[in-house]
This record gives sequence, C-alpha cells and structure tokens, in this order.
Amino acid sequence: MLRGVPSAAFDLGTSIPSGYGSIPAPRTAAVDFGAVQETKGSSKSFPKHETRHLSEHKNIARCARFSPDGKFVATGSSDTSIKLFEIAKIKQMMLPDARDGPVRPVIRTFYDHLQPINDLDFHPQNTVLISGSKDNTIKFFDFSKMTAKRAFRVIQDTHNVRSVSFHPSGDFLLAELISRSSAIEATVHNTGTDHPIPHLYDINTFQCYLSANAPEIDVNGAINQVRYSATGGMYVTASKDGTIRLWDGVTANCVRSIAGAHGTAEATSANFTKDQRFVLSSGKDSTVKLWEVGTGKLVKQYLGATHTQLRCQAVFNDTEEFVLSIDEPTNEIVVWDALTAEKVAKWPSNHIGAFRWLEHSPTEAAYVTCGTDRSIRFWKESL
Repeated sequence: MLRGVPSAAFDLGTSIPSGYGSIPAPRTAAVDFGAVQETKGSSKSFPKHETRHLSEHKNIARCARFSPDGKFVATGSSDTSIKLFEIAKIKQMMLPDARDGPVRPVIRTFYDHLQPINDLDFHPQNTVLISGSKDNTIKFFDFSKMTAKRAFRVIQDTHNVRSVSFHPSGDFLLAELISRSSAIEATVHNTGTDHPIPHLYDINTFQCYLSANAPEIDVNGAINQVRYSATGGMYVTASKDGTIRLWDGVTANCVRSIAGAHGTAEATSANFTKDQRFVLSSGKDSTVKLWEVGTGKLVKQYLGATHTQLRCQAVFNDTEEFVLSIDEPTNEIVVWDALTAEKVAKWPSNHIGAFRWLEHSPTEAAYVTCGTDRSIRFWKESL
C-alpha cells in the first residue's frame, strides 16, 4: 500500500527558490541515547539566541511548522488564516544594517478556513502546505503561486481535524479527527466508530484507509498529535487519555501502547528521534519524557517546566542535543541537555501572556514561538 504513486497530482509553478525539499547535511551526528547512562555533570551549554517579533495574526497563534529543508515556516491561527514566512527573509530582516528598507518576511497569507487552524505540515518534495482545522477540513495550498489565497484541494469531513502529518514519500497523509460533542472519533465515512485511530489517506486517490486491527480505545482516547518517523516505517500518536501509541506505518496496526505515559493527564505531543529508536513526549502532567521504541521503556525525564493548561509540545533542537519546552506560569522557554536531562537554560518568551507553541528548525539553530498575544517570534543563535 505504501509504494504509492509519484505525487504528479500536483501541477506546481516555480516562483519559489529552486531546490525546495533538498535537505542539508546535519550539523552533528545524532545523539545516541542508548549508549550513555550515567552522564551527570557533562551537560552542554545552550548557546545564546536573539529574537525578533515577525508578525501578528488577528487572533491567537495556535501552531507552527517548518518545511523539511528549513527554508520556510508556516503558522496557523484562531483567526482562520495561515502565514508563510521565508527564513532567508527573516534573517535579512534581523540584520542590524538592513539598508534596503523594511524586509517583509511573510511571503504568503492563506484565507480559506472557516474555523481555527489546529496543525500544519509541508509536503516533503513539492511546494504544498496542508492544514487541519476545526472546520472539519484538510486543505492543500500551493505556495509556489504568488497570487493563490485559497486551497487547490480539500478533504471535507464531518469532524474536527486535530493533527496532520505527511508520509516522507509525500504520497500519504495521516489525519486525526475528533468529534467535539462526544470526544469520539468517527471514520471518514462517518460510520460513528468509537475508535480514536489515525486515518491514512492516499493523496493521489483520496482513498482513506483505517487499521483493521485497531486496539480498543475508550472515548477519552482522542488524539492530540500524530507524527511519522523519518522513513515512514512507524507513526506515533499522543492521546487525551495520557497514552502514547506506536503504529506500524505499513499495516497501520498499533504495535505498542504506553498507557498512562503522562498519568491521567493528556499527552499533548509525541515525535520520533531521527534514528527512530526513541520518542519524545510531552503532557499536561508537566513532564517531558523520552521512550525507547523497541521496549516502551522510559529512558529519560525532563522535569522543571509546568504545563497543565495548553496543548503545548516539547521538541528537540536540530542536532537532538537539547530538548525545549514551555513553562506556563513564568511564560519562559525551558531547555534541557537531552542526554543528562539537566536544565541548562530558561529564557523569557518575550510574549505577553502564555505562549502556546514552540517549533524548532530541522536544519539549524533556530525556532519559532506562537503566542496567545497573537504574535509570532523567531529565535536564532547569536553569532
């Protein structure tokens, strides 16, 4: 099923810098979390970063996603709009001597949803951005076209789309749908199944596939986030019932459930390390945890940041040497050494009021934060 068809379904223009989708070589080798057990006292220091206010939505900025090549970042808002930023223009804007007048880093704004945006993802090869929204749709935007404000493709459903993730081939898409009234997920054909399970779409045919042997999941098991591994061999879901589930990317069978990963609190995010051997999860129990995929064992805990209210996420930096998350009461960014699990930095977010989302670039020392104050901030390592 996952051989797919080449993504020739997209007829795309070329007004975007050529070479989109080519991933630069990593800055350092991946951290091996399995190798070192006792590493106290050897924490790395997190480099100083500079920050800049980029833009403002008309309502809460809810989510952000970098393109796989790190050249673009998109943000989604409660105001139903999506903004697309070009990283090269952001850096130009941050230069102290911008001689040619103000640089506008927002290169596209899309208005095609009727309700707040929940999640975003970029196609791995083509200039396509997708969004999942509370208006029960997944929309496909071609950002190579200067004038396109609306989606060129839509998947219409009857339920709130919480999270979206492209398969690395670009031929498949995972989506999470949840019924607002009952917190029960329904299938794409609205047959009212009680299984909060991910839906796999073939984006060339728009056929939807569901797991034939889904585990029994109760009505509180609605999913907050779904993310593919680097090869697409697996995907991971973080659920409202506190469970982290690992799924086979080919058969769509649930291969491991880590029940109570965050106690009875919601698991709000989960994503794989680049080598796919570990999963980093975050929950409303104010913990960030690292799990071994092969055994389901807890490997590390990153403690000392309080997050109990918002659907925030914990992320690795691009080299996986650090873990970043949010401290809600102090409105600070918290950074841990990924290996020693020691807290190494705590910085004011510069947002007014709690910020909701933090997303790190996959290719360099840079990240974005999204605020309830409607603003988007860009952070990059100070040179």
